[in-house]
Amino acid sequence: MPNILHRFSIDAPPEHVHQLVATREGIQQWWTGHPVAGDDNVGGEMAVYFSDPTETPAATLEVVERSPGQVVWRCLRGPSDWIDTRITFALNPRVDGGTTLLFSHCAWPQETEFMHGCSSNWAAYLMSLKAGAEGRGFSAYPDGEMSRWD
Repeated sequence: MPNILHRFSIDAPPEHVHQLVATREGIQQWWTGHPVAGDDNVGGEMAVYFSDPTETPAATLEVVERSPGQVVWRCLRGPSDWIDTRITFALNPRVDGGTTLLFSHCAWPQETEFMHGCSSNWAAYLMSLKAGAEGRGFSAYPDGEMSRWD
């Protein structure tokens, strides 16, 4: 099964990066640009929105793991190609106090044009995460979007 993989060097401590990828408030800052609903604890479900939160969520993600070194989500609802995929943020401390982020969005049913677009958008939003964690400001949706589905 195809996977999306990215590696980022972030000049911020792993604890700070963890807060941004593990909490609803953090996710809103670097990715969605809209409130994230639900429970961000292990076993909880988070609903992500890229528009009005009264609409249907873009995706519903189960929090599978939330340890200091790794955050893992499983997609329960959303785009059909996302169902049962896993999104992982592995946070490795660097000797200089920064973080190496190993990101993966795994178990896509097949490689498609949609997957290519999602890979581009993940890269853009991970750049938003990096910039924000480093104190240079976030570029959440719609500013970070690189590939549109219109």
